[in-house]
Amino acid sequence: MLPIGGKGGGVGQLLAAVAAALLLRLFSSPGPALLPENEALPDDDDERESENDEAPTPITGKVAPVTIKWTNITCSLSDKSSNTVRFLLKNVTGEAKPGRLLALMGPSGSGKTTLLNVLAGQINASPTLHLSGLLDINGVPFSNKIYKFAYVRQEDLFFSQLTVRETLSLAAELQLQDVSSIEERDEYVNNLLFKLGLVSCADSRIGDAKVRGISGGEKKRLSLACELIASPSAVFADEPTTGLDAFQAERVMETLRQLAQDGHTVICSIHQPRGSVYAKFDDIALLAEGSLVYAGPAHDEVLAYFSKFGYICPDHVNPAEFLADLISIDYSSSESVYASQKRIDGLVESFSEQISEVLYATPLVRDSSKTRVNLTKKSISRKGGWWRQFWLLLKRAWMQASRDGPTNKVRARMSMASALIFGSVFWRMGRSQTSIQDRMGLLQVAAINTAMAALTKTVGVFPKERAIVDRERAKGSYALGPYLLSKLIAEIPVGAAFPLLFGSILYPMARLHPTISRFGKFCGIVTVESFSASAMGLTVGAMVPTTEAALALGPSLMTVFIVFGGYYVNSENTPIIFRWIPRVSLIRWAFQGLCINEFSGLQFEHQNSFDIQSGEQALERLSFGGSRISDTIIAQSRILMFWYYTTYLLLEKNKPKYQRLEPPARLKEVEEEAKEVEEEPEKEVPKFQAVKDDDLPEPAQQVESPPADEGKPNQQQEISPAELDLFNLDGF
Repeated sequence: MLPIGGKGGGVGQLLAAVAAALLLRLFSSPGPALLPENEALPDDDDERESENDEAPTPITGKVAPVTIKWTNITCSLSDKSSNTVRFLLKNVTGEAKPGRLLALMGPSGSGKTTLLNVLAGQINASPTLHLSGLLDINGVPFSNKIYKFAYVRQEDLFFSQLTVRETLSLAAELQLQDVSSIEERDEYVNNLLFKLGLVSCADSRIGDAKVRGISGGEKKRLSLACELIASPSAVFADEPTTGLDAFQAERVMETLRQLAQDGHTVICSIHQPRGSVYAKFDDIALLAEGSLVYAGPAHDEVLAYFSKFGYICPDHVNPAEFLADLISIDYSSSESVYASQKRIDGLVESFSEQISEVLYATPLVRDSSKTRVNLTKKSISRKGGWWRQFWLLLKRAWMQASRDGPTNKVRARMSMASALIFGSVFWRMGRSQTSIQDRMGLLQVAAINTAMAALTKTVGVFPKERAIVDRERAKGSYALGPYLLSKLIAEIPVGAAFPLLFGSILYPMARLHPTISRFGKFCGIVTVESFSASAMGLTVGAMVPTTEAALALGPSLMTVFIVFGGYYVNSENTPIIFRWIPRVSLIRWAFQGLCINEFSGLQFEHQNSFDIQSGEQALERLSFGGSRISDTIIAQSRILMFWYYTTYLLLEKNKPKYQRLEPPARLKEVEEEAKEVEEEPEKEVPKFQAVKDDDLPEPAQQVESPPADEGKPNQQQEISPAELDLFNLDGF
C-alpha cells in the first residue's frame, strides 16, 4: 500500500473534526433575535420593563381580549409602465370585537384577503404598493403596541412525516420554552387536541401528495391548533373553507365560532358560505371592488338594511347567496354590467355617507381606559437557548428524514439502477491502455450522478420546507443557525446510505482498484460530494421563490461545474477569466479525489514507449499530479461550508418583509401643521395662546375629518352612544 493510503485515516479524522468545529463556530455565534415583521423593536426602557414586569407565557390558555378598529384603510398598486393606479381597498372602515366572529365577504377580487392581511400586518412589502389608514388595538395605534395574534393561511404546510400529536408537541416546546414541566405541556397539547376535534387522528401522520394522511379539514384545524399554542388574542383565517367539502367546512367554521366564544377576536375571509355556516357569523363586512358595502351584524339586521333600498331577500334563500348576488357584477351583457355596477356604486355611497355621519360628527378620542387590556408583549430573547432549539429541531429533522419511506425507496432504487447500468457498461475493466480512458469516464459519470441525485432531491423539497421555516421564524420560535445545523446532522445517516449503496454495487462490477482501503475512500469521497451537492441545493432553494424555479436553476449551475470538472477541459487550458470555476466546482474535486484514489499505484500494460505505464502518469495528464486525497476532502468541506453559509445569508436577507401602514393624507397634513407651529418664531405664539383650550378641536377629530365634511352641521349633540357603534345599525 502506498504511503498516501496509510495517512488517509488519520487525516480524514482530523479534517472531520476541523470541519465540525468550523460549522459549530459558524452557527453557534449569537445573532440578532428575530421578531415578527409587524412588531417594532422596543427601546431600552421598554425592554427592561418587559424583563421585569412580563409574566411567563401562560400555559392556562387565558386570552387577553382585544378590540381592533380600522379607519380609512386604502391600498393601491401602481403600474409605472402604464402610469396607472389600481385600488385594492378604498377607505374601508370597521371594527372587530372579542367574543364575536367577523366574516369578510365579497366576490373574487373584492379585497377580502387584502383587508385581512392589512389587519394582521401581513401585506408583503413592495415599492409599487401604497398602504394608508388608521389601525387601533384597544384604542392604541397598532405600530406602538405588540399583541399576540394567529394567522391561518390558505395553504396548510407541515412536515409530512410527523404525526398530529408530534407536530403540536414540538410546536409547544418551541413556543412555550419557559414551561419546564413535561406533564403540564402534554396536558396543554391534549386539551388543544380535544378542543379542535383532533383526538381521533392524533397519532396519524399528516401525509402529503405521496402518502395519504389526515383529511383537509383536519389539516386546517391542525393549523389553527399550532397557532393557538401561544394563546393569541386575535385569530385571522384566510378563506379557511377553501378546498373542503361542506361537512369539513362547517366543522372548521364551528371551531372558529367556538374560539370567538372563548374570548378571541376572530376575523376570517370567506367567499360564499352555505346557510349553516353563515348562521355562525356574528358580524359581516361586505366588500365590492375594494369598497365597503356594509359592515354590521350578520343576521336580520343586514337583510333589514338592504330592504330599505328595495332589495329583499326571498324566503328560504341562503342570505349569503343573496348578498353575494347583490354585490357582484353580472358580465352576461353590457346592460347587465352597467346595471349591476350602478347598483353597487349606489350601495357603497349610501353606506359611506352613513359611516361618515357617525365618524366625522363625533370625536374619536383614543382613550380606552375602561377597556384597555395590558397586552402581553413578546419577549425578544429566546429563553430556551440555542442548544435546546438545536436538539428539538434535530429531533424533528431526523423524524422527517428517516420516516420518508417513499422518497428513500426511490433514491435507493435510482442508486442501484445507476450502479447496475454503469457497472454493466464498464464491466470488469482490465489494465490495457484503453482502460485508462474507461476509468476516467466511469469516475466522471460517478461524480456527476452522485451530485445530480443529491441536488435534485434537495431543490425539490427545500422550497416548501422554507415556507414552513419562514412562518415559524416569524413567530420567533427559533433562530436560523440551529435549524441549518440540525438539518445537516440529521441527514448525514440517510444521505450517506445512498452513495454507499451506489459504490458497493459499482466498485466490484467495474473491478476498480481492488483493496478495502481504496473502496472505503471511494465511498467517502462520493458521500462528501453528495453532502456538498445537497448544500448547494439549499442555496438554490433559498435563492428562488418556487420549486419549479429551483429545479430549473439547480441543474443549470451544475452543468457549469460539470464542464469545468477536470475531464472535459484540463485546468491548465482553462481561460484565465474562468480559472476560478474549477476551484469551486464540487464535480472537479470529487473527480480529482476519485482519480487519485484509483490511479495511484496502478500499472498498465504497454507496448510503446509513449504509452502510459503507471497511474501517476495518467494523473499528470489530468494535471492532478502531486495532489492528495486529503486536499480534495478539505476542498469539499470548504465548498459545503460555503454553500451553508450562503444559504444562511440568503434566508436572513429574504425573510418576509411586510408593508407598513402609513397614516392617511389628512393625518399627515395635521402632523405637518403641528410641526410647523412648533417651529414658528416666538412672535406668533400669542395668536395661539388667545384661543381657549375648550375651543380647540379634539386631536382625533382633526385626524379623522376630511376637508369635504368641514361644512357639515355639528351633530355631536344628536348622536347617541348606541349609534356610534358601527355594528349597531338599527337606528338607520
